[in-house]
Amino acid sequence: MTVRIEPVVSRSDLRRFIYLPEVLHRDHPLWMPPIYWDERQWFNPKKNLAFRYCDATMALAWRDGEPVGRVMGIVNRRHNEKMNERNVRFSCLESPEDPEVFHALLAFVEQWGRAQGMTKIVGPLGFNDQDPEGFQVEGFEHPPTIVTYYNFPFVPRFLEAEGYAKEVDYFVYHVPVMADVPPLMAKVAERIERRGFREVGLKNKREARRYILPVLGLMNATFVGVYGYSPLDDEEMRALADKFVPLLDVRFVKVVEKDDEVVGFMIGIPNLYEGIVKARGRLFPFGFIHILRAGKRAKQLDLLLGGIKEEHRGRGVDMLMGREMLRSAHAAGFTVFDTHHELESNTLVRAEMERWGARLVKKYRVYHKAL
Repeated sequence: MTVRIEPVVSRSDLRRFIYLPEVLHRDHPLWMPPIYWDERQWFNPKKNLAFRYCDATMALAWRDGEPVGRVMGIVNRRHNEKMNERNVRFSCLESPEDPEVFHALLAFVEQWGRAQGMTKIVGPLGFNDQDPEGFQVEGFEHPPTIVTYYNFPFVPRFLEAEGYAKEVDYFVYHVPVMADVPPLMAKVAERIERRGFREVGLKNKREARRYILPVLGLMNATFVGVYGYSPLDDEEMRALADKFVPLLDVRFVKVVEKDDEVVGFMIGIPNLYEGIVKARGRLFPFGFIHILRAGKRAKQLDLLLGGIKEEHRGRGVDMLMGREMLRSAHAAGFTVFDTHHELESNTLVRAEMERWGARLVKKYRVYHKAL
């Protein structure tokens, strides 16, 4: 049957768009659904502040009266202006192993991007760096983590057949949680403490709330120039703080100060894969219980974000945060860290990972094509 592409225009269309992946992936081993409450917020222009500076379109592929694929197109005007680019991003691309459906979905976004005056398409990328980015190209035997794609292995092959090429690669490592702090890490951490740096040692979420805005401000400063990142304004930072502070486990939030100024941060969360799968992505009526239990039983700590103020890089702030995170992770019974995405160009961090016994487990790739 002929594939028909229709823009998402109604609430029922949007519901089909949000829940279609669980239909396509129902027989896909290890696939993890999103948390659907978050998905509904993310796609809502009244809730997601990124819609203020991004243009977006969504579409469903239909065949024989049934939705069989989806895609989203995004033009991040703020990022394009800052980087002097004319890029359209594709996101949320889901398709069966059918080249006709796959082609029709990409063609829709490409045509929309040209109509917006764009000259290049990149993806998968969301509104910002905090959204899932890059299709997995290696390591499909490992379960996904939160805010990452777990696509079918055919997807990279189909993209390349459509004329897409590599834009950038990300690497994910697993690092063992050691019982003892390595001597070099301990030595450097102690030395930098003598120079006036200190890890604040958050005790509760009230303290975390006091630090969250300075941390997000530092993220804005340290992520400048990071691929795909668009700086957050004050309102977006407050919204992120309201969203994430209740979810944080302060044991795994490390903040370093010098002279009462935040100069470094590192944030981790227990791996929630088993709980989210068991809850089928639904928080209610009982899904949140499965997710909370998974966090308590997890042996993997997922590192989500980290940054160091530019003038303090290379001085050992990373060692101080690493020492404290290692101590907290070991005390909580974790056996491995998941590093999340590391840009291929970040050779210093990748070399440091390998120094501490890291094992490369996954690779993700962002693709591009001229329009």
